Amino acid sequence: MPYLTVANDIKALIAKFAQSRILWIDTEIADYKSNPRLSLIQVLADPRDLTGDATFLLDVLDQPELVTDFISLIMVNPNIEKVMHNASYDIRFLGNDEAKNVTCSLNLSRKIPYYILPLPNRKLKTLIEKVCNINYVDKTEQGSDWGKRPLTEKQVEYAKMDVVYLARVHRHLLEIFHKSYPEPASENLTALGDKYQTIEARWKPLDSELAEVKERIKTGMLAKKLKDSAYFELSSSIAMKVDFMTLTNLTQAERIELHFPVTLTKEIQRQLGQLIEHPSLEVEEVQSWRLLFNAQQRRKSTNQIAPRPVSDDLIVLGERYKEILPEWKFLDSEVDHLKERVKKAMMAQNKGNTPHFKLSSSCLMKVDFASLARLVQSVGIELDFRVTLTQYIQKRLGEAINQIDVQIEYITSWRMRAKTVEDEDEEIPF
Repeated sequence: MPYLTVANDIKALIAKFAQSRILWIDTEIADYKSNPRLSLIQVLADPRDLTGDATFLLDVLDQPELVTDFISLIMVNPNIEKVMHNASYDIRFLGNDEAKNVTCSLNLSRKIPYYILPLPNRKLKTLIEKVCNINYVDKTEQGSDWGKRPLTEKQVEYAKMDVVYLARVHRHLLEIFHKSYPEPASENLTALGDKYQTIEARWKPLDSELAEVKERIKTGMLAKKLKDSAYFELSSSIAMKVDFMTLTNLTQAERIELHFPVTLTKEIQRQLGQLIEHPSLEVEEVQSWRLLFNAQQRRKSTNQIAPRPVSDDLIVLGERYKEILPEWKFLDSEVDHLKERVKKAMMAQNKGNTPHFKLSSSCLMKVDFASLARLVQSVGIELDFRVTLTQYIQKRLGEAINQIDVQIEYITSWRMRAKTVEDEDEEIPF
């Protein structure tokens, strides 16, 4: 397990790694709560290593030139696959959006249906212990002081083994994923449809009841003006919107380049007319497919008179939610998985109908905001629609946002987080 601290040695190793086809990478961050900065980069090129002897630890603390080398030779190189677990976090320090060919094992695990991989969460520690059948993995050093030198023996041991575990988890996840999604062209659509029909019969009553319970909890909390209960937390959000032409004029006056997709609704297409064919727009057509179950029926009403929201017992409703959630979650993931397999199989086999399903398609037209703004200004027309000011747009506008009339829309929908759910990412949107 080479632990490299000398700049020239690290540069030489980075140049060697630049010839690799695939690398398993992890990072350790110093002062991650106050002033996060890269402390260590762990790299493994040999997934057969089970001891950490083949792991390389690159000490890059306060050596930005080494990080720049790693980014330019490794992270932005599309010919090298970089495997990380929580990749969106690691690449904040390793190239951000410039990073190419990055595989996130966390995202890969989430693509595997819950009923096939029924874990409380998809943390690396959980995957190591449950997928790789390793009894216990100590992650306490993860939160230790990575800004202090020298590193302790426990820190070094932890750092070298993390990428070893990552490589093992990655291999197992790939095996599970490929088994979960057989070759679409060879799928038996009749057998899949029969299985779906059986599973759906068990899932639908639970799904209907869960939806009712969640709605009653939401309306009950709103009626009682509660944002927090024994089982749930309730929060609202606001959206800021601005007229398209106002935003267009502002970006031109301030010379701000905004790049984000604008969906061309039928109304916007009508306003554009023949200009939609203008080559500067570079319209992107995004096709989506929708799968319909031929025997699909509307949920039957229970014909029960629901209690008034203010009189609903939120504790009882929460207990019922907690009781039915595990089985629903299991069946719901299987229903979604079967539908995905059917959809891919019907497309691969060029079938629009089966005894159980019907496949239909729709097309969305999208265009870059900056291209659309330049075109309408050059030809002197005005488009009448509003744009939601996302965090990206607000950040790009900076202080210039104060020059425009922003309309604030209070969203009537709410987001409810279930405290009883073990997965830290689990949220229930309404």
